[in-house]
Amino acid sequence: MSQSMMSVSSLNTKIKSLLEATFMHILVEGEVASVTYHTSGHIYFSIKDQQSSIKCVMWRSSVAKLKFRIEKGMHIVIEGSVGVYTPRGEYQFYAVHVEPYGKGALALAYEQLKERLKEKGYFDAQRKKPIPKHIRKIALVTAKESAALYDMLKIIEQRWPLLEVVIVDTLVQGDEAAVQIAHALHYADSLGVDVVVVGRGGGSAEDLWSFNEEMVADALFAMQTPVVSAVGHEVDVMISDFVADLRAPTPSAAMEMILPDMREILYTLNEQGERFTYAMHQKLHHLVRELKHTEEILLRSSPSRQLKETRTKFIHLEDEFKRVMTYKLERFSSSLPEMHKKYRQNMGFILEQKSQYLEYMDKKLRMNDPKLQCRKGWAQISAEGKTIELSAIELNQTFTVQDAETRIEALCLSKT
Repeated sequence: MSQSMMSVSSLNTKIKSLLEATFMHILVEGEVASVTYHTSGHIYFSIKDQQSSIKCVMWRSSVAKLKFRIEKGMHIVIEGSVGVYTPRGEYQFYAVHVEPYGKGALALAYEQLKERLKEKGYFDAQRKKPIPKHIRKIALVTAKESAALYDMLKIIEQRWPLLEVVIVDTLVQGDEAAVQIAHALHYADSLGVDVVVVGRGGGSAEDLWSFNEEMVADALFAMQTPVVSAVGHEVDVMISDFVADLRAPTPSAAMEMILPDMREILYTLNEQGERFTYAMHQKLHHLVRELKHTEEILLRSSPSRQLKETRTKFIHLEDEFKRVMTYKLERFSSSLPEMHKKYRQNMGFILEQKSQYLEYMDKKLRMNDPKLQCRKGWAQISAEGKTIELSAIELNQTFTVQDAETRIEALCLSKT
């Protein structure tokens, strides 16, 4: 069977998702093998049993709530989750609460409820509803005078002031808080809002315990409106976080996670506007160039353009002709008198020759002119339209005798 191949990064990412989804909030008991208090305020330590050990870290925010000092050899119970550092493929335990062994009653109750709800399908990923991308109306289920509400409203004003907000007041700690939270969630679900955010600020495990109650989990599970759980600080993980459609580390973070940032949108719109303007300028520039090109083609092919060009060429040729003629006239102006003299001599010679020729032709014409000849006693004899000799006339043949003034028809009666 062929298997798909993945990269190291992809494998580490999948392992991270699997481990963090499977071990989101667990209890681990063991003996402290080593411990380091870092100058940053974090604690780095490891715990072990007879077969193995695991590295742990406790962030400064959780260390601040720690009631005792962790020392090597101490038997403790750690509350937290497993995380993976993907660049090195290493995993460690992120501790949020540490108690001496045998004193974790709330932690045990938490783990029992978590396991029971998990078996009922409350945590199944396929039943979680997606958070809308465009939220117009939101319900905030929290104490109306709380710092958490103030923080959420502040973030709303900064990120998306167009949002319509409905505040559903409720207790968030104490013996009656779980009942009020459950009722407030049912009411918020009936308001027709896009998203419900339930939560409160940080506190001790006892202060936050209302969000670990089964009735609150039941109310969250039954909601038709997408709901966000935003309880405590980032290290605080409640049962409500597992049941809700989305878990936010803090109430402020919830607003940042689900609301768009007005400044980013305005920046994006401005950037897109600049791109659109640039694209339009480029398009207009291209069209203008095409228009000018088409205009040039039309001008080149238009009769008026051709006539203008022809006229320009004619003027140029005329100027060139004048220039050449001027040059030639200036060049040959010195020889014109001599040429004129020769021309007159040649013309005189030619005229004299022609005059003599005309006299010769005139004499010849006079000699051959029938009228002139007839006046000297000559006549023309013709028969059947042809000029003949007198001796050629036959007996009884009709012939014509004609001079310049008279025409006579005659018949030959005798021939001697």
